[in-house]
Amino acid sequence: MTAHTISPLFVGRADELGVLGEALSRVRDGAATTVFIGGEAGVGKTRMLREFTDRAGDARVLIGGCLELSTEGLPFAPFTAVLRKLARDLGRDGIAALLPGGGTRGLARLLPEFGEPDDDGAEARARMFEQVLGLMEHLAELKPTILIIEDAHWADRSTRDLLSFLIRYQRPDTRLLTLVTFRADELNRTHPLRPLLAELGRIDWVARMDLRRLSRREVVEQAASILDREPTALDIEVIYSRSEGNPLFVEALLSGGLGEALPDSLRDLLLAGVERLPDETQELVRVASAGGARIEHTLLTAVAGLDDGTLSRALRPAVAGNVLMVDGEGYAFRHALIREAVHDDLLPGERIRLHTRFAQSLEREPSLLPAPRGAIELAHHWHAAHDAPSALVSAWRAAAAARKSTAYDEQLRMLTRVLELWDTVPGAEELVGCDYVDLLRQTITVAHLAGEFEHGISLAKAALRAIDSDADPIRAARVLRQRGLVRYDLGRAGHLDDLRAAARLVPAVPPTALRAQILENLARALHGPDTWAEREALAEEAMSIARVVGSLDIEAHALITLTWSRCRFSDMDAHMAAFAKAREMAREASTYNGLMRAAISESDALEGSGWHEEAAKVARRGIADAQAYGLERSSGAFLSINLAEPLLSLGRWDEALEVIARAMDVVPPAPYRASLQGLALDIALARGDLDRADTLFRATSAEMALTLFRDQTTLPHLRREIELSMVHGRDDETLALVRRVLSDHDPANSSRYVWPLLVTAARAAGPLLPEVRALAGTLDVEGVQQEAHRLTFAAEVAQASGAPDRVAWERAVSAWSALDQPYAEAWSLLGAARAAVAAGEREEAAERLSRAALIAGRLGAAPLSAEIGSLAKRARVSLAADPGAAPPGSPGGPDGEEAGLGLTAREYEVLRLVTDGHSNREVAGELFISAKTVSVHVSNILAKLGVSSRGEAAATAHRLHLFDGPPA
Repeated sequence: MTAHTISPLFVGRADELGVLGEALSRVRDGAATTVFIGGEAGVGKTRMLREFTDRAGDARVLIGGCLELSTEGLPFAPFTAVLRKLARDLGRDGIAALLPGGGTRGLARLLPEFGEPDDDGAEARARMFEQVLGLMEHLAELKPTILIIEDAHWADRSTRDLLSFLIRYQRPDTRLLTLVTFRADELNRTHPLRPLLAELGRIDWVARMDLRRLSRREVVEQAASILDREPTALDIEVIYSRSEGNPLFVEALLSGGLGEALPDSLRDLLLAGVERLPDETQELVRVASAGGARIEHTLLTAVAGLDDGTLSRALRPAVAGNVLMVDGEGYAFRHALIREAVHDDLLPGERIRLHTRFAQSLEREPSLLPAPRGAIELAHHWHAAHDAPSALVSAWRAAAAARKSTAYDEQLRMLTRVLELWDTVPGAEELVGCDYVDLLRQTITVAHLAGEFEHGISLAKAALRAIDSDADPIRAARVLRQRGLVRYDLGRAGHLDDLRAAARLVPAVPPTALRAQILENLARALHGPDTWAEREALAEEAMSIARVVGSLDIEAHALITLTWSRCRFSDMDAHMAAFAKAREMAREASTYNGLMRAAISESDALEGSGWHEEAAKVARRGIADAQAYGLERSSGAFLSINLAEPLLSLGRWDEALEVIARAMDVVPPAPYRASLQGLALDIALARGDLDRADTLFRATSAEMALTLFRDQTTLPHLRREIELSMVHGRDDETLALVRRVLSDHDPANSSRYVWPLLVTAARAAGPLLPEVRALAGTLDVEGVQQEAHRLTFAAEVAQASGAPDRVAWERAVSAWSALDQPYAEAWSLLGAARAAVAAGEREEAAERLSRAALIAGRLGAAPLSAEIGSLAKRARVSLAADPGAAPPGSPGGPDGEEAGLGLTAREYEVLRLVTDGHSNREVAGELFISAKTVSVHVSNILAKLGVSSRGEAAATAHRLHLFDGPPA
């Protein structure tokens, strides 16, 4: 059941809203602008315009829509609607006052309230056009005006003529923004709007915007807001594949149920274009609908039994009517739901006959479609034809073809179909040459590769129920090993039990590849200092067995595990050499799993040692390999974490967010989503986007409630929770969280993740500071990055104890600078400046604050910028935008950069509006950004100006004569 029938959340369209915002800015500055907005039915044109006008501030908004009476329908319908609204708002006399001579008879053709219309004829029509134009221009003189004409594809000739007249003959300085929407899918070659768009498009102030469908990630956001929960991976696949990113279709599908037939209203909308086609074309479209969303010309010819020429002639109206599109050497339905609606309209017997014809054609001529597509479509057609034996065999063969192409999602789908058909087909085992348990084992492996971990666990349980472990211990061990690995990757309890049980079932003599695999897997799953000895011993034993049985694949995995076990983030050259050797073994053995593990382990080790650039390079190369191997949702998502983390360290936050967004698009398993969202949360916190940070924290917490996580996920999550609690001023909650740090975690297990947590805890500890300090005294330091955290911790403790230690902070600054981690460096510079101020060393404080301000400004770290500015204000020191730059107040031109302020262009715009007395909400309306974003910009401005209030910022702008000229 859905919680909402439409999405409460407006998703995507940030770029499009930005374009419209810029258009309105031009209009406010006195430049008439027109934008034609095209897009298919349901893509969200009206919703976007509603969001836009809600943010339009004081602009007048006038909306009129064309009626669905074909392109020769009701004359002037949208302008009549506009005029009726004006009559309600201004009254007849108010409108008359805006017209030359006060005469309104020319408008009577649009609205009877204005009296008797002028005589018929060209002159009367011309007078009406002039009066409408004059009215719009006079309205725009009073305030910026937005005229919206919706559904122009239904506009009659008169409406098109009046619209063209307004756009062509308005004064160039008219403060009028005209927005015209139309359905691009309705514009066939003969549609009368097409030449009008082409003609008007040549005018300087006319632009066109084509509204795209939503991305997979945006569909997930929309669906989550409708459902009030995060949709499952299966939900997302169904929603996205059926809707193809059309927002209206997403809403309709969710309201009707994902597995249900299309709602009647949606079906009617989809079939409208089909029903206008000639009968013979409709018949071919019905045949094509059984072939899928895309069908090759040669295959359709074979199934339809027509020659090329006859088929092409019959299909031409479907292409011209935007029902089908030419796609390479075939045809595609304009939208998958059109095909679905046409296919659902087929009678049951007709549907079976068509799918049988497709299957027979593909069996006669396999070359009609390339592999693995041909095998997969053949399986689909036999299944749709309800021929169970043929469907079983063809699905089995299609799974093998998909495996060769590393199409794991398709392979999983085909194997799942074989499982579904197994009990309905007598002699299934003989038909496919595989028994039920082996089929389950293959499907578990593919589910794991495809990132469908939950499904893999369910299949493993089914397989174990079907096996007598006493009679067949080796088979039981294989399945236990598979389940243990899937549980390990999913973070589920029981993975060690599974792997230890598997090891007990496989004898040590004679040595076997299976035992080597299980021992390596067990070593891989052991974590913490108390298991290091066992982990190394198991990895070494696995390597030894692998050499005996001649398995380079297993030896490569064991070497990766052994190298990772011995890595203490020091002597990294030796570790990198070992990883390189393992990678070569994996490449020689042609094992993509080994190559993926090498990339994951190597990039993680490099990041842990502070080699951020190298870590990013290895992870990026691994992601490319994962995409090539069809492992984007599993290994690719994990490597995206390993890429985003060093980018975050390096201060390349926007790039990190792009990596995270791409990884989230493929809907990775829950543990990977939690880590990706956590890294995005770090950036949101650092930039002061608290709404986003809170949302991400809730989403991550929900993911983590579903399963168990290792310290590498839970400890950063606890750190973020403390930081959020501090920002929100929840003191009691913050202390409770610090107590959790002291009581719930063994610091010896994960010093890499405990040190950053203790740095945050030191800032928040208050009366618990001595205990936090004592805990840190028991913690090891592995590598230069952990040493930088230790130095920062020592400086934070001194600061929190009331005895700022500038030397300690300077050591932290040097450590972070050497690691090229700008945010940590800037934070330490602020600490050093505090200590310098406390010691009365104002020049040193100014220099460190200026360096910190420069870094924070470049990162967009608004809270840090605000703290820097606040300290500079209290200490009465000036900040330079760059080392050696002039401080605020020095001579300069009207530009913020020239005045030595370091303001960005956007901050300069915000300061101008603040100086004019606008509130944050008014500034947001003027610049088409959120009030929260304005708040961040204001914080940056206050920091850069070294002031503590908006009034002081305005006074500084006046003193520097920043806006003495005309507004920018």
